[in-house]
Amino acid sequence: MTAPARFIDIHALQSIPFANLNRDDTNSVKTVQYGNTLRTRVSSQSWKRAMRTFFQERIGDAALRTRRIGERVTRELREQRGWPSELAQRAGGHIAAGSSIKFELAKNREDPKQIVPNKVLTNAMVYVPQAAVTELADFAEEKREALEKAKDIKKPSDKSVLPNDRIEAVLRSRNGVINLFGRMLAEIDDAGVDGAVQVAHALTTHATDVELDYFSAVDDITDAWDDATGSGHMGHAEFSAGTFYRYATVDLRDLTANIGDDPQAARELVSAFLASFIESLPQAKKNSTAPHTIPGLVHVAVRSDRPLSYAAAFEEPVRAADIGGFAARSVTALDTYAEAANKLLGTGRILTSGWAGLDPKDLTGLGRRHDSFDGLISHALDTALGDGGAEAAA
Repeated sequence: MTAPARFIDIHALQSIPFANLNRDDTNSVKTVQYGNTLRTRVSSQSWKRAMRTFFQERIGDAALRTRRIGERVTRELREQRGWPSELAQRAGGHIAAGSSIKFELAKNREDPKQIVPNKVLTNAMVYVPQAAVTELADFAEEKREALEKAKDIKKPSDKSVLPNDRIEAVLRSRNGVINLFGRMLAEIDDAGVDGAVQVAHALTTHATDVELDYFSAVDDITDAWDDATGSGHMGHAEFSAGTFYRYATVDLRDLTANIGDDPQAARELVSAFLASFIESLPQAKKNSTAPHTIPGLVHVAVRSDRPLSYAAAFEEPVRAADIGGFAARSVTALDTYAEAANKLLGTGRILTSGWAGLDPKDLTGLGRRHDSFDGLISHALDTALGDGGAEAAA
């Protein structure tokens, strides 16, 4: 009897030209020391946000993560429903103050010593479907009379006139984005959602150097009048380039626990996630670098046992080919490692594996070749979720 599908692993090799996809607090390129070698790194949080943005557009449903949920409801009431500005602000303040999440009042921009009544910032970010804004505004409509009589929220100890349970029920609501990526919200009982997706930090398969790019900006009037020398502005920024190894896995059992026994919904969500993993790119400094490449290789494996990252294939850094370049040798290293690792664990745990990419040669360690990324995804999902796969994963 074939073991049920549990994990869908996705791996990618992607060459990124001169760029800084993910900066630290000093605007420097993020790095990691791996195999006693400095690599360029892109954090999982950075690439996951890019994936989420792409994913939301693909499925046509978005989630909202914010401390300013009350202000968002205020705008809905004022601009879409015609509420008076003062009443809309009070309603937003009572909505945001009406849950178990502690809060503070926003400061006046012109005088930071002064707080702004009803401009409530929750201490924890809420993460809700976009539709939650409409639901909370509808609730405010129901309670309009009470809100008209209510006092403003002026300090963190003030209490909302709105019932806690209705607001928290909305804050517990979820959609496909939250069911897949998860939600941390400890302040409200039963609001947390274990994500079904795990995403690794991306790192270069080889050693990299961080480069300083010196730049200057011309003052157009000085240039036209030619009455002075020098630039209008000078500065520098950090960049790097390289071939990145990227990895993520989807836990089908966790996804089924979140959405219930719905193979069609599972297929739609996982398909959109895999496509988002392949096509997304962090947007930092995109206007000055435009590093819009695609992966040169994507490998997908459906496993019955446990996730398996191939990052260790690059613990010994890839060395450039005789005529330069890391991509081809990175592909070879990945293929060789995958074959050895899966042989060691036992290939019976792999229900299917395949790859799609630019390399013309066969890659026996990565399974069957597909002509397109879409074909690769469809084949993996047919195996994982077709013919009772989703029910077995439950």
